[in-house]
Amino acid sequence: MTTLLEQYQEVAGPEVIHELTQMARVLKGIKIVHVNSTKTGGGVSEILSTMTQLTTALGLDTSWEVITGNADFFECTKNFHNALQGIKQGVLNPNLLRVYQDTNASNAEQLRQVLENADVVFIHDPQPAALISAFPNRKNKWIWRCHIDASNPHRATWKFLRNFVMQYDASVFSLADFAQPLPHPIYLIPPSIDPLAEKNIELKKEEIASIYSRFELDPNRPMILQVSRFDYFKDPLGVIEAYRLAKKFKHGLQLVLAGGGAPDDPEGEAVLKAVKTAANSDPDIHILYLPSDSHRTINALQRAADIVLQKSIKEGFGLTVTEALWKNKPVIGGNCGGIRLQVINYNTGFLVETPEGAAERTRYLLQNPQVIQEMGERGRRFVLDNFLITRHLRDYFSLIISLFHPIQNNRIEIQKLEVS
Repeated sequence: MTTLLEQYQEVAGPEVIHELTQMARVLKGIKIVHVNSTKTGGGVSEILSTMTQLTTALGLDTSWEVITGNADFFECTKNFHNALQGIKQGVLNPNLLRVYQDTNASNAEQLRQVLENADVVFIHDPQPAALISAFPNRKNKWIWRCHIDASNPHRATWKFLRNFVMQYDASVFSLADFAQPLPHPIYLIPPSIDPLAEKNIELKKEEIASIYSRFELDPNRPMILQVSRFDYFKDPLGVIEAYRLAKKFKHGLQLVLAGGGAPDDPEGEAVLKAVKTAANSDPDIHILYLPSDSHRTINALQRAADIVLQKSIKEGFGLTVTEALWKNKPVIGGNCGGIRLQVINYNTGFLVETPEGAAERTRYLLQNPQVIQEMGERGRRFVLDNFLITRHLRDYFSLIISLFHPIQNNRIEIQKLEVS
């Protein structure tokens, strides 16, 4: 039977796996714990699922813990999420802040033994950020990993969260623009996809074709697709507007909006309702609210689409962009956050600001199938070189090694990406 490392070697190359193996030997004997707020829904949980398996395969003791909370707690942390991305409404409610701190305190007691026995603790995003307050005499290394676009945060909210974050030994952001001043080393590590996951593996033509009948799509007409949580920051209403504009010039165009929710996101149902209202029963707009484990379905939809959109107005990174590029699809993306790191304008896709811009680029690509193919090929190579889980894990290993073997004058290092 082929081992997990051998499977990754077939995709990423033997040099990459050899490097990871050598780094794991340097870290042999340490225990790593990741903590976030959900096992399902969203890119963070997908990354952690793969990350823990791969780290374990490399011989390091790795675990993944999830904190729990009530509706008030997740309302508070959703407010944090929005506020870090610049939305000011509904933040810093004193009662919700008390729930937030009390919930973290109770989770800290439940996880105390696990967290105290770890050598390295990765805390992901604002939900569990306050856990660190329960460990004032810790002797291990704690790292706060922010997956959110925090480039222009609501200042009072960031000030509140910063009181916890500044206690960490290091912080990780996806882009330099997202990083905030902190009294410890800051690292820039973009997220990644798992090429062996069901969402990204190669599929047989029959499985891809089956989604047409399953979702009443016409295989003989062009299809554009956006895959994401139903979240206002993903701008699904703007996607519908772009589709309607593009359809004036490309009759028969179909739009698929596919996604779901997450247990730590209480706004999903309201956004889904608004999307259905905006669709106004258009038979060529297909709104698919999918279970969190619909990975092969999403894979098939992305492979069946002619063009993939991710018209976000705020985006921490946008793993659905990475997934689409990996499948040789050009991406029309919102000119924001981590999308700018992946969609190289006129090379792997197009960056747009408005529905009109998205419609214009959609029309251009559908009229030029050769450009679709060329952009798709460049996009896959770009992901292979920069955004696979093997590169992500190498960066985490480098971070851990640097914390145990510090150098003077730590500073932000920006990863340079080569465009071919």
